[in-house]
Amino acid sequence: MASEIHMPQPVCLIENTRARGLVVQQEALQVLSEVTQPVVVVAITGLYRRGKSYLMNRLARQRKGFSLGSSVQSHTKGIWMWCMPHPCKPGHTLVLLDTEGLGDVEKGDIKNDTWIFVLTILLSSTLIYNSQGTIDQQAMEQLQYPCQLPSYVMKLSEHIKLKAAAKQSADELEDSEKFVLFFPTFVCAVRDFTLQLEVNGKEVSEDEYLEHSLKLKADSGPEAQSYNELRECIRQFFPDRKCFVFEQPASRRNLAHLEELQDDEINPEFQQQVEKFCSYIWEKSPPKTIPGGHVVTGNLLGKLAATYVEAIQSGEVPCLESAVLALAEIENAATLKEAVTLYQDLMEQRAKLPTETVQELLELHTQCEQEALELFMARAFKEGIYYFQADLIHQVQAIKVKFCKDNEQASRDKCEAALRELSQDMERRISDGVYSVAGGYQLFKGDEQAVVEKYWKVPGKGVKAHAVLQEFLQSRKTLAKSILNTDLSLTEKDKEMKSAQDQYERAEQEREVQRKEEAEEKQKLQDQLRSREEHVLRLRKKLEDCHEKQLEEHQMMIRHKLE
Repeated sequence: MASEIHMPQPVCLIENTRARGLVVQQEALQVLSEVTQPVVVVAITGLYRRGKSYLMNRLARQRKGFSLGSSVQSHTKGIWMWCMPHPCKPGHTLVLLDTEGLGDVEKGDIKNDTWIFVLTILLSSTLIYNSQGTIDQQAMEQLQYPCQLPSYVMKLSEHIKLKAAAKQSADELEDSEKFVLFFPTFVCAVRDFTLQLEVNGKEVSEDEYLEHSLKLKADSGPEAQSYNELRECIRQFFPDRKCFVFEQPASRRNLAHLEELQDDEINPEFQQQVEKFCSYIWEKSPPKTIPGGHVVTGNLLGKLAATYVEAIQSGEVPCLESAVLALAEIENAATLKEAVTLYQDLMEQRAKLPTETVQELLELHTQCEQEALELFMARAFKEGIYYFQADLIHQVQAIKVKFCKDNEQASRDKCEAALRELSQDMERRISDGVYSVAGGYQLFKGDEQAVVEKYWKVPGKGVKAHAVLQEFLQSRKTLAKSILNTDLSLTEKDKEMKSAQDQYERAEQEREVQRKEEAEEKQKLQDQLRSREEHVLRLRKKLEDCHEKQLEEHQMMIRHKLE
């Protein structure tokens, strides 16, 4: 798979159609499936015809790309995507999402805006809200209208669920209180800003200006309650906030073709503000993660988009827990396959069969298994990990057994080939009747011993060296007895002594082969026990890490709620 992707132009990720509603585009999913790096997802939202696409093109370091319209109608429909290597984070992919403008009266049904806004939040790691003029009550209402209940739009908590099941206890936090864990960082971009950055006559920074705009009123009347409600929503859902203000980029006459203007035709102050904005987004936007701390790759981002849109199309509310479980099943299966493939590839690359001892092969197995286990534990989701780890153990064990058998067969093949070559002279002498004379038995045994000595000098015979030699000598037993019987020069006593000696040596060799095989089986059993202990230790560490992460997340939520 490609580690980096270079898209010449954006593609539609989620199309907004009148007939079928929101539809995920297969071309975009195919692009994302090839992105195996972690992704930093920067999305922009806001009212239609406010120049959102221009800012996204600048983040892509291009003048053109996302469509800019010159009329008062929304020009971007649905959610469009542009992937590229991250300019500041090596090994990451920057994914830019340009969304359909909110509030386009031609769409008729405002729920299109709601679901596009919800999907933008669920898919992004940084959310840019593009407003115009000032951060006043009207701007707050425009931003909040997917979060509040104007006319027929539900609250965000009614459009997103964290868990499929209801709260288990009164002490458990509400879903909306946990949104802070996975909501994106918030960047407010105020376009065509004409005021002075002042509060009560004192000069303030852009961020201080934003925080002042989100300040709550002390009154308790209905108007103040509505005023505060809008701001509390942003303060609660987006604790990480940043603000940038931009002057008007050019004269009104030139705004219609802003992307075609040369640098000397664009307001220098605006250019500096855009550069500052882009640098911040590139340097500070975090990688996309999901509950549990899992870093999202392009492939997982595509599956998330498809899962959320499928839920919306079926009339359900997108559920983070259900999405994570679905991703866990897919990712754990893929990670299991990769870990098994890695183990097998490493064994094939490093194992030079036949090995001299079983221990040598088992030590190599241990190294390769640990590397495969590290890959699995680094990528696997906690959800369902027991089943997939058990499957990993089973598959690795099966491959190890096959390598042991292949090792024994390779050793046997090499040993048999060596003995065939070394015994060729003896075979010719047998055919020529050289041993069928007085003293022939002694000559035969001498030649046989010479073959054995040369055999032991052959390198790389492997684990079956003793067994194959014993089988070779056993196959000569009948022939040796025949030669012995024809050797009339030997006395009966000598014959018996020689025969007894031969039997003793063969019995000793057989016992030696049996001892080695028993030792090898013992080594295999010890290695299998070690492997299981290693898996248990790794699993325990994985679960402890997840527990610590969940504890940190819970403590952060409690602190945030207390604040």
